[in-house]
Amino acid sequence: MSNFKPNYFQRREKRFGPRANEKIRSLDVQVIDSEGKNLGVLPLKKAIDIAKGEELDLIEISPNANPPVCKIMDMGKYKYDLQKKANQAKKKQKVISLKEIKLRPGTEIHDYNFKLKNAKKFISKGDKVKFTVKFKGREMQHIELGKNLMQRIIEDTKDVAKVETQPKFEGKQMVMIIQPN
Repeated sequence: MSNFKPNYFQRREKRFGPRANEKIRSLDVQVIDSEGKNLGVLPLKKAIDIAKGEELDLIEISPNANPPVCKIMDMGKYKYDLQKKANQAKKKQKVISLKEIKLRPGTEIHDYNFKLKNAKKFISKGDKVKFTVKFKGREMQHIELGKNLMQRIIEDTKDVAKVETQPKFEGKQMVMIIQPN
């Protein structure tokens, strides 16, 4: 009996960023020099020698092209520029969150006004608001109270928001989502 154990959970080397220099798999590559001038299709060894002559790296820009497009530039600077672009894109995106407000069919007018004020505050910040009316016990026989409450919410918020999801019944609760105009 041998001591050989196959390693099923072998870790693969993770590759960050594009391939560079000897890691490029193609034999011929389309080369763009450091000034942006097209040098044409060259053998990989010759392209790497040109990059080494300029003390720069040969970086695979478009690996899916035929032949792959490679550019002669500094790898550290290229990775830094990619990270800067990613951070800029992240800054510009708007995250919309969903806030939930829970009510009951017998919610009193003061509580209703307080929750409505909070909903308008959430909408003014650009968030969506999910209204949930929960029914318990005998309240299930008076679903029209929940429908009336939802209609009242729609009327009171129509100046700042519009209905994204109409009021619908899900189990023992009625749900509606409104979003900013």
